Amino acid sequence: MEYTHLSEFEIRSGALSMWTPELAADTWRPDDRPLTSVHAGYCASVDPADPLPGRGRWIGTVFEMDAPLDGPAWRETLRRWHARHEGLRTTVTTASRGEARRLVAAPAAVDIAEQPVAGLTDGTRINEFLSGTLEERLSALVWPHCLAATVEHADTGDFTVLVAADHSVMDAYSQAILILELRTLYREVSAGEQSRESVTFGSVADFAVLERASAAELDPDSPAVATWREFLADGAMPRFAPHAQRPAPADRPQPSVSRRLLDLTELEQVEAVLDLVRHRMSVAVFAALAVANQQRFGADRMRTAMPIATRPDLRWMESMGWFVNVVPVDIALTADSGIAEAMDQARAALRRSRTANDASWSRVLDLLDVAETPRFGISFLDIRVLPGYELVADLRGRTLRAESYSPDEVFLWVVRAADGLYVSARYPAGLPAEVMDEFLTAFGQALSSIAAAVHADPAVAGRSEMQLSAAPAPRKTPGPADARALGENALRVAVQAG
Repeated sequence: MEYTHLSEFEIRSGALSMWTPELAADTWRPDDRPLTSVHAGYCASVDPADPLPGRGRWIGTVFEMDAPLDGPAWRETLRRWHARHEGLRTTVTTASRGEARRLVAAPAAVDIAEQPVAGLTDGTRINEFLSGTLEERLSALVWPHCLAATVEHADTGDFTVLVAADHSVMDAYSQAILILELRTLYREVSAGEQSRESVTFGSVADFAVLERASAAELDPDSPAVATWREFLADGAMPRFAPHAQRPAPADRPQPSVSRRLLDLTELEQVEAVLDLVRHRMSVAVFAALAVANQQRFGADRMRTAMPIATRPDLRWMESMGWFVNVVPVDIALTADSGIAEAMDQARAALRRSRTANDASWSRVLDLLDVAETPRFGISFLDIRVLPGYELVADLRGRTLRAESYSPDEVFLWVVRAADGLYVSARYPAGLPAEVMDEFLTAFGQALSSIAAAVHADPAVAGRSEMQLSAAPAPRKTPGPADARALGENALRVAVQAG
């Protein structure tokens, strides 16, 4: 599943409709449960007078539903979805001074209104229209924080679905799981069935209570604070190749690039070797990035922020919301480090970062008196932990991010997909494209070198040649039962994404 821009998804031509959640007057009720630390800080950073509040902030999902569009059934699908997830029925008020306060609407209060967009059927023009609409209408301060669109394709008897939201009510895991959730809901409605009930649709507001209580317990002597303090010892958030960046106009969007690093055959060969040396794919990814950073920029140390999923209990396993923390990763290499040594260093660095897993990164930065947010980040996602991930590919499912206009941020998303290993990146307009291209090429080459490096390791060379060279045994595909059994660890290990 690629993490990309809407403009890079080819929407087939058809009849466009917007689907907007609505509430009756006087529906909102004050709620004493707090916002999470990051949600509160995020709301404080939004200019309420900004005419394009969604610019650079919204995220979403696009896919093709494998069924004809039935308007009333789709409307009921979205109504049930909002009724199920309290996070979609939550907004904030900034009427009083201080932190924004939570408002919540009852499940039965939400209705869905359809607005057909007449005279707009060309896929390219639909894409442009939607991109502009989301920038104008999505905000952390104004409900609804989530919008949907459909494009009906009468000639093929199916329809494209776009769901977009302000980042405050959705994270990367939510983006991925909503595809099959909406598909299941639509089938239930169409068949006249009741929707599945589950304890795993927990409220993000209940999570916020735990998160804020945990954040309040942090102090300057907490282990997580010490980890961040060491990471920021030079007083600044790390940058990606700052020497290569040039000034660029502030209104230029960041370039974006996506590519497949390893096809499935190559990836499975690497994974088979990783099994022999007891390293995870996430370790290999961060090690290869550190090697590429050293080779291209002469840096023996790679420091980066890593977003991780923080759904600490199974009751939030299928929730819509923003369940994300950020931890620091600091990988140091020697001048002659190879990929094998780099993997050992990466594993140690990722283990050190775990001390910060449960500590609100925004609260930690407050304690350290650091106002700057991360400027270089890396996420890793193993899509196989997601229920029905193979069907998602068949539905052309893509997770989306808004175009960014940051002059200095660089973010990488590495995805272990069903058919290979992919990387997506966004970077400043002032960073030459060839610099990023050469870095990603070096990253892919470092990954490809793992098999040869491990074969050359005397500690492994004595193992059975048949074990090393044979095709890897089929791996058990993680499914919903596996994810529920693994719970927090499954999400943190396989879904390190923001």
